Amino acid sequence: MSTPFIIDNFEKYLTTVREELPKGRIYFRGQSKLVSEGYPLKSSIGRYKKLESVTLFERDQMEREVLGVFTNHLLTYVHHLPRNDWEALAIAQHHGLPTRFMDWTTNPLVALYFAARETKADDNDNPLNSAVYVLTSEPVRFSDLGRAKEDAITPVSDSATRLAVQDIESDPFSQFEVLDEPSLETAKTKTMPERVVGKDEDLEQPQLQPPAFPSPFEISENVIYDPPHVSPRIRAQDGVLMACHQPMEPLEEADYLEIVIKHEAHDDIRRRLDQYGVFDKQLFPDLDGIAKWLKYRVFEIDGKC
Repeated sequence: MSTPFIIDNFEKYLTTVREELPKGRIYFRGQSKLVSEGYPLKSSIGRYKKLESVTLFERDQMEREVLGVFTNHLLTYVHHLPRNDWEALAIAQHHGLPTRFMDWTTNPLVALYFAARETKADDNDNPLNSAVYVLTSEPVRFSDLGRAKEDAITPVSDSATRLAVQDIESDPFSQFEVLDEPSLETAKTKTMPERVVGKDEDLEQPQLQPPAFPSPFEISENVIYDPPHVSPRIRAQDGVLMACHQPMEPLEEADYLEIVIKHEAHDDIRRRLDQYGVFDKQLFPDLDGIAKWLKYRVFEIDGKC
């Protein structure tokens, strides 16, 4: 894969995003390590090499069982239970459970934060470049999955072009049957029969309709999923998830662009992102984010609170 973009300062990154990338809805992913450094674009569950030796059926069964156990424990910790496997997997991914999801964002500055927040080093303690990856393929969106299964609309012919019926006699009401008013006894026999409490039909429950979309375990292509805001972090990070139909396989090189962020620029980029309000306490609006932000301000750059 060629690397058309090399970033050595904050302004160059902004210019690249604004002028060099394709227009429309773009998805970004920041990584502190390059794909070429052994960190391919994979789902979180795809990073476990031991799963490469199990069969597709075995891994699928394991994923479902793990999600089932996780979902059984949700009631104690959340206010609203997930409505389907998509929402359950999104919550699990958010809390660190390996899933077939891959994190992306629609905000290029958020991706830059994850690329430059921490400078990694190689085995010889040499600092490494990082990268922001831009999705160039166009996966189907979750919101479009159900639309493909909707019944096609059958055109209705124009009634103004249809011939009028000519067999109505002079009496316009002759085609209708006039019924005599039923007697009181007849009305009693026409009422609905009494229901006997305890009969089988009284115990029947309405059947739930199958969902209009496949579960994330049944998809045949990658799907972009905009999860509900189950956490302030997802909202703050403009996060989206890619459900991988082959979670053990990395994205193909043709599916993304690489924007390399030089490690020499990391420190300045961190300062600029902090000035723009795209940093720890904004992206992690909880105690962890506050602590991480204070650690950076006071202990890493000798700044002030």
